[in-house]
Amino acid sequence: MGIFIVTISKSPILWLNQFRRQKLVRMPRSGRGSRPPSRKQFIQQIMSARKGFIAFLPLIVAGCMLVAATAVSSFFYNPSVAVYQCYANAFWYGAKTSQILPANQCLFLPQLSQYHSLPLEYPPLTLFIFSLPLVVPAASYGVTFALFMGLTVAIIYGLLLRYGPRGAGAFFAAGLLAGCLSTTLARFDIVPAAFTLGCLILAERKQWTLAYIALAMGVLMKLYPIVLFPLLFLAEQREQAGFFIPAAGVRLKTVPGFLFQAIRNMGKWRWMNGLMFSGVVLGVTVFFWLVISHAAVSPFSYLYQRPFQVESTGSVLLWLVSIFGIPIDWQFSFGSVNTISPIAGVLSQGFVALLWVGLIFIFIQQWRGKMDLVQAAVAALLVLLATSKVFSPQYILWLIPLLAYCSSDKGRMWLIWVGISILTTLIYPFYYAIMGPLNDPSLAPGFMPTIMVRNGLFVLLTVAYLFNFWNMQKRSTIDGLTE
Repeated sequence: MGIFIVTISKSPILWLNQFRRQKLVRMPRSGRGSRPPSRKQFIQQIMSARKGFIAFLPLIVAGCMLVAATAVSSFFYNPSVAVYQCYANAFWYGAKTSQILPANQCLFLPQLSQYHSLPLEYPPLTLFIFSLPLVVPAASYGVTFALFMGLTVAIIYGLLLRYGPRGAGAFFAAGLLAGCLSTTLARFDIVPAAFTLGCLILAERKQWTLAYIALAMGVLMKLYPIVLFPLLFLAEQREQAGFFIPAAGVRLKTVPGFLFQAIRNMGKWRWMNGLMFSGVVLGVTVFFWLVISHAAVSPFSYLYQRPFQVESTGSVLLWLVSIFGIPIDWQFSFGSVNTISPIAGVLSQGFVALLWVGLIFIFIQQWRGKMDLVQAAVAALLVLLATSKVFSPQYILWLIPLLAYCSSDKGRMWLIWVGISILTTLIYPFYYAIMGPLNDPSLAPGFMPTIMVRNGLFVLLTVAYLFNFWNMQKRSTIDGLTE
């Protein structure tokens, strides 16, 4: 294993040197043949390439490093793949799971019933992802799962090369290395992120039906893309001739009049795709509800009942107010370390209100034409994560493909994002490895301050994007699309 990791870590450097020596990237010297390109010119060559081996060089380098990091982290702290394996085996084999897997691996499941044991915190369709690696022996489940996630990364990279601005693929690869070194191949969040990116690419090319299908698949595998549904519906209606778009600023007193003008022509709106999306999502949910009564509500009740996860913005605020005498406690539940406080309920309601205010503001901005669909989607996900009770390290995978697709040349944005990513990597896997089974953040010096700085940067990015500070919403030019 050690030789394997050293080999794959050295090979990208050898490939890089080899390509720098090739004449493909030589620049002419005035009157004297050619000379090797500078490092800056070579990077520009990679960033601008869309075809050929050199265009995939960032993916190859990132892939090798992700594999090495996943292999190393699996020896320390990486329980999620074991949970996925347990969910898949419990559904297909029921009580026989205890004969296939170690006895203590599935103790968190209340029952092991064939075709009735479903994920507690995920939509039932995630069983498709978790079941794919079952084609290999149980001991190879983790490796096979990582290969499937790696394939998804390659698909996203290919989409960005083909449909994104120049450099989008390289920024995507760099984003994975900076913030998701140990989570990209060990979590399934990259799959709904791929469907979300696909939805936006299809919508920008007016492939509305396929866009709704892609969004429905993302929702059925992870609930978070549901916040994009009203934005996608609005984007489709804006393409309809005669759809009312307010020309003046939307104020509280003008909202009723604007809404009346918008909805009086509802009969002319495009409803088919929206109804199809609702039918697919509700149809799958109802099917599982009829087969297993708790399946439809389990992910929602799981999210509603869980406290503030230790990495959430709410948890940071509870930790800060504890300095002034309001007690807090740390509790391991719902698969993570959570913060318990007597004011947590009030704070949670406040964050729900902020989420709705943020989403309504984004909807109005898109309605007025101040944001396009992709900008609105990025803003909605930023607001969702900033106000969520849970901010697990893998959640930034939801945003990295979209940021690469729309803002691959925004210096200030990526400067803030690099800070968020590096701090996220510091939190996981490094701090989590230090904490181990203690589950008490106070015993890990600097853990909560690191989370506070990371979340502060994330809130800064969210506010800056919402109000377009530093021209943050400006998109990179995409060939074949008008900005």
